[in-house]
Amino acid sequence: TGKNIHETREWIIRNAPVPIGTVPIYQALEKVGGKAEDLTWEIYRDTLIEQAEQGVDYFTIHAGVRLRYIPLTADRVTGIVSRGGSIHAKWCLAHHEENFAYTHFEEICEIMKAYDVSFSLGDGLRPGSIADANDEAQFAELETLGELTTIAWRHDVQVMIEGPGHVPMHMIQENMERQLAACHEAPFYTLGPLTTDIAPGYDHITSGIGAAMIGWFGCAMLCYVTPKEHLGLPDKDDVKAGVIAYKIAAHAADLAKGHPGAQARDNALSKARFEFRWEDQFNLSLDSETAKAFHDETLPQEAAK
Repeated sequence: TGKNIHETREWIIRNAPVPIGTVPIYQALEKVGGKAEDLTWEIYRDTLIEQAEQGVDYFTIHAGVRLRYIPLTADRVTGIVSRGGSIHAKWCLAHHEENFAYTHFEEICEIMKAYDVSFSLGDGLRPGSIADANDEAQFAELETLGELTTIAWRHDVQVMIEGPGHVPMHMIQENMERQLAACHEAPFYTLGPLTTDIAPGYDHITSGIGAAMIGWFGCAMLCYVTPKEHLGLPDKDDVKAGVIAYKIAAHAADLAKGHPGAQARDNALSKARFEFRWEDQFNLSLDSETAKAFHDETLPQEAAK
């Protein structure tokens, strides 16, 4: 969202070397002055088409936020924290009607197929705190996302499933197993999950722990978290810290799954370390510049490399 979002999105799509995804409900909300209750299916549909015509690769659609699931969040510590989820929930409660993204899902699939856009089925009822992890609301929505996955596949539209969020370590495996079962092994991607809520400023670490675990259990993609999560907008250094943390998590998960390429890289660095081949160690590391800088603080001489 923001001023001149259409032009901004155009520039991003034309210049980005990677797939670009959006959450169309955000722009649709801007079109009605920020009042969720004023949204309509027609406004949402037109926004989907507008963005699809620009070449967006995937849409996050919160079609699993059903009217009957909203009361299940009433006793949560943190209620509904997903922005998209809260927009749909507010609309449902204002009109006491089913989510229009759910009731018009077949039409959404037709638009997605026509423009070759993939689904990111959003978890609008994801837990926003450790206390709310793996509750009835989260898993009720997950079952619906599984139903929607089969509908999308019938239309020959690709699907990935968005996951939490905030999950303590002992509940992470259940998340992965239930997603694989409910969503027919559609790719799962998660924001971490954070394994504790007590470390603002270090959530790239609290979530990196969960990311490594859920990656080991079968998660397909990790959505990175920066140190600024929950505190502000990240700068370049925050982005680097988050990306490095998640590269570590992904690599650790690949090692745990027995990926031969991951083991080969570890072996190469270990051998270079044992043989004191410092330049090779730097070049094989995830962050060569930092590794070299730390080494040179103590042993800057070329003879020490």
